[in-house]
Amino acid sequence: MGLLERFRRRDREAAAPLYAAVVAKAREPHWYLDGGVPDTLDGRFDMVAAVLAMVMLRIEAEPPGDMAAATLATDVTERFVDDMDAQVRQIGFGDIVVGKHVGRMMGMLGGRLGAYRTAIATGDLSEPLIRNLWRGNAPAAEASSYVSAQLQRFHASLQDVSLADLREGRLA
Repeated sequence: MGLLERFRRRDREAAAPLYAAVVAKAREPHWYLDGGVPDTLDGRFDMVAAVLAMVMLRIEAEPPGDMAAATLATDVTERFVDDMDAQVRQIGFGDIVVGKHVGRMMGMLGGRLGAYRTAIATGDLSEPLIRNLWRGNAPAAEASSYVSAQLQRFHASLQDVSLADLREGRLA
């Protein structure tokens, strides 16, 4: 049964509440006002990727082999891909290049996940945030410190949230 379960058709809406909560968290005005995150298409993507990375790091904290965690990680990643596909199409990119752009965005998410995973351990996200959130253009030190502290608080708060609550979109 386990092998057949892996090939079953996935419910494309399974992680919709979690992904909606991630996007809502990333669109909170304080990131842009107090944190100086650029309120641009790129800035909003980068903020969604940062919040999603914190959620993915929480999911990774489950014991290896936890199928519920693996399923949730897959489901929320698929929602991210679906959203990015729709966003790229809405911007006006044609079918021929959509896959390349979405693939690049997936690579960017993966890179950020690795960078933030490493930085969380040090207690300072400033360096990867400057590289990824501000695309190498360092903001005022207060802005970088603010976003770093807020994301670390968010990451820490997620440790007390169950997978079931995450799936339902409850982030705290």
